Amino acid sequence: MRVAAIDQGTTSTRCLVVESGGEARVAASCTHAQSYPAPGRVEHDPEELLANIRAVLAAAGPVDAIGLANQGESCLAWDALTGEALSPVIVWQDSRTAMSLTALGPDAATRSAAICGLPLDPYFSASKLAWLLRNIPAVASAQAAGRLRLGTTDAFFLDRLAGTFATDLATASRTGLLDLSTGGWSEELCALHGVPLACLPPVAPVDAGFGAIGGVPVKASIVDQQAALYGHGCRRPGDVKITFGTGAFLLAVTGQGRPAGAGLLPTVGWQRAGEAPVFALEGGVYDAGSALEWLRRLGLFSETAELDGFEGPSALARGLVFVPALSGLAAPHWDRTAAPLFIGMDAATNRRDMVRAALEGIALLTVGLIESAAAQVGAIGEIAIDGGLSQSAGFAGFLAAASGRTVRVPALHEMTALGLAELCGADVDAARAQARRFTPDGSVTPAQRQRFADALARSRGWRS
Repeated sequence: MRVAAIDQGTTSTRCLVVESGGEARVAASCTHAQSYPAPGRVEHDPEELLANIRAVLAAAGPVDAIGLANQGESCLAWDALTGEALSPVIVWQDSRTAMSLTALGPDAATRSAAICGLPLDPYFSASKLAWLLRNIPAVASAQAAGRLRLGTTDAFFLDRLAGTFATDLATASRTGLLDLSTGGWSEELCALHGVPLACLPPVAPVDAGFGAIGGVPVKASIVDQQAALYGHGCRRPGDVKITFGTGAFLLAVTGQGRPAGAGLLPTVGWQRAGEAPVFALEGGVYDAGSALEWLRRLGLFSETAELDGFEGPSALARGLVFVPALSGLAAPHWDRTAAPLFIGMDAATNRRDMVRAALEGIALLTVGLIESAAAQVGAIGEIAIDGGLSQSAGFAGFLAAASGRTVRVPALHEMTALGLAELCGADVDAARAQARRFTPDGSVTPAQRQRFADALARSRGWRS
């Protein structure tokens, strides 16, 4: 089987052609613009994203099936009759709804956590969709005319490209509108946020079939992080993967039945047709690759190769700490008022020291996620990682040392695409078996981890 696995991400759209046996090649990759129309706002042009999907798919050549991965919480509004986008895509990083969510009060936050497992945070789609209805006249007019569609980006892409208005259960679980106990949209949460339930897409299993593009069936559609979880071969409770992209996202399989949460978020890992959902715990670092891109824009480094090859003691061991909280802190802190922080610099500190501290800060925030997951799923002996930062041996080695756990890095780091291909029916076991392992070496001490924890505490509440 030959699968076109399309990963529509925060900064680019990529298509990998994956053959049964696990052989994969990048057919094409297109970047897209990211706009910041006001502080806290992050948007994409939905038509540009669609054009890029078409372009990378055309470059794939003949395939037997298509799999589509989406950004997760990013969402928009469009016209049910014409398919015209009525809004920009409001990106998952966007925090414009923070104050309106706070105004809902603690009782609403308790109900949200009880029903969908998610806090009232602007990261999720619910408040973004409500904002569109309140602030864009074309969206309100379409609702009044009975022709409004609301959803995450996958539903828009599938509607326009494959003629199927739908989303999968794992993506729906990221909106803040899904009832985890029923697997359907929650009337109570839709009413809480002011999102008309009738405008949301039907919810389906990941491999239910989502129409066809150019005669080729779209066999699987799922949020990118869950696709990567599947691609790593995580199937048993306690299996953990972390993807380092724009943000860093941990998923730990918990099995059937909703997990408790307690700092991390209960979510759906996947649901295959005819099977019960597999649940997971999720936690994220808002700024991983985006923090490094910020450092690049500041001129602290220019080439990816500069993210490796460090010598001597770690920045942390020398007292230099960076907390990568440009967008605030996600799980388990949930503090949008936290601010990024460099601390411990002296007259000898140079650009390379600061880059190294940034890499270590990303790793150390991630360690907090690992510890939170272990407190609920039990001992975690190995962590699978992928994404751009996973290709830095120095970063993987530091993460192993800081976490006290073995870190596994697959030879093919496009695990979202691998998971998509497997969900479409391709055999990818051979590709998954090839991996490097980094073992902890004791170089990160408890005192050093406490130093980072102290800096993290200073960053919290800075913008309040």
